[in-house]
Amino acid sequence: MARTFRWYNKKRGNRRTGSPTLGSIGEAIFFAVFLLIGSIALTAMIFTLLIPEWRANHEFVEHQCRVVGKRLAQTEGEDGPLFRPEFQIEYTVNGVEYRTWTYKISNPYSSGRESKHAILTRFTVGENVPCWYDPLDPEQVVLVRGYSWWIYLLLLVPMVFIFIGAGGLIYTLLNWGKSAERRSAMTQRVQERDLFGTNGSAEKEYPTVPQRFDITSSPGTKLRYRLPIETSPGWALFGTLLTCVIWNGIVAVMLYYALRGHILGDPQWILTIFLIPFVLVGVFLIFFFFRQLLLTAGIGPTLLEISDHPLYPGMEYKIFLSQSGRLTMNILSLSLVCHEEATYQQGTNTRTETKEVFRQELYRRDNFEIPPGIPFETDCQVTVPADAMHSFKSTHNKIDWKLVVEGNIAGWPDFKRAFSVIVYPALERIAL
Repeated sequence: MARTFRWYNKKRGNRRTGSPTLGSIGEAIFFAVFLLIGSIALTAMIFTLLIPEWRANHEFVEHQCRVVGKRLAQTEGEDGPLFRPEFQIEYTVNGVEYRTWTYKISNPYSSGRESKHAILTRFTVGENVPCWYDPLDPEQVVLVRGYSWWIYLLLLVPMVFIFIGAGGLIYTLLNWGKSAERRSAMTQRVQERDLFGTNGSAEKEYPTVPQRFDITSSPGTKLRYRLPIETSPGWALFGTLLTCVIWNGIVAVMLYYALRGHILGDPQWILTIFLIPFVLVGVFLIFFFFRQLLLTAGIGPTLLEISDHPLYPGMEYKIFLSQSGRLTMNILSLSLVCHEEATYQQGTNTRTETKEVFRQELYRRDNFEIPPGIPFETDCQVTVPADAMHSFKSTHNKIDWKLVVEGNIAGWPDFKRAFSVIVYPALERIAL
């Protein structure tokens, strides 16, 4: 089973290196807290400021009321007294008489006594004036409708937290498990693309063979190249988080209206019943996100290096496999896999089908443990069959070769991590 990680790595001279996994988790938690604070604050502002103001402008019912009093309310702020105008009105809805103090839906205290006092002159005590009340709660009433520009400026504060948190979390997840050499190579790759482009002579000779630059740009520590993972666990975790936030945000807005109706004694049972499956899906997404977070943190990075690239049919290559994490493995295997993909039209729909056409197990080990802080490492060889079809990519067809690491962990879900490789046509040799 997956277990906790070590707090530090092996000692080097008089210095201990920190745990990369712990550092990545710390960064992820730091930015996740920023994202959580921003999301909570933005949600609270939407429910307490934006939605009430929108409802006052679109859903409140126009009515007549009588002004029976007015006052300049005052409270003490950090920099002095704050003020707001208030009017006492009385009105009757469905035979029930109401009397309350109000002005507009968003009426915060602020400085400027003279400007607030001037508002009091707009209405005279004893006159009948129009007002707007909430049909769900007639005691909620306003004398003035409209939109407050300061609310939208205030939204920038939580949005800054969200952008910082989301941006930092994306960066952390993208670099989860990547070595300094890998990150340096990625930076160098971007620079080389900008300066020289990526179409070398080899790619021009084989226009239907995928380019190899993304794979050969990252140096390995034991062999020549470190293969990039096809789908990063960090990306999967971020996708789950994004789906969870968007889904539950929409559900929360709908749930607000459903609960409000029940609280005010006007339940909307159709909306309530309609929301039940959506709420259950939202709870599942939250559970699934934390499950993915534990899997990402518990199962360490998988590194795969190869002695040369691209690959040629009939030739043998060395492979170095490294699997980190404190794990009790039932099975750990490495396979060379080939998939064929076809895209075609069926009526007005475009369909894509993928089929595994070749699989060769290169390495397998059963029933062993990976101790904390010490990754499991092994060497093996791979030979592409002499009659194998080379990598191919066109508009409607694709031949894709991969090295696939699969693990069965005691007490945890299985995991699969794929690393793309490119196979060139047989008998042809490209001057690298």
